[in-house]
Amino acid sequence: METTSLKDGDYCVVIKGTHIGKSGKVSDINTSKTGHITITVEQDNAVRFKTLCRNVVQKEHTK
Repeated sequence: METTSLKDGDYCVVIKGTHIGKSGKVSDINTSKTGHITITVEQDNAVRFKTLCRNVVQKEHTK
């Protein structure tokens, strides 16, 4: 079972996977039936995407 220190509202950057290089605010955290943690990331331009929590790192938001 994975654990995460991310919470709603945290700023994160995707470091692997389909959405590599994208960043935004965590808006939804779920645990799938298989035990993987998925998150919804909302970018600054309001576009949202889902990714696995293991594919992101928490960062300070700088504009």
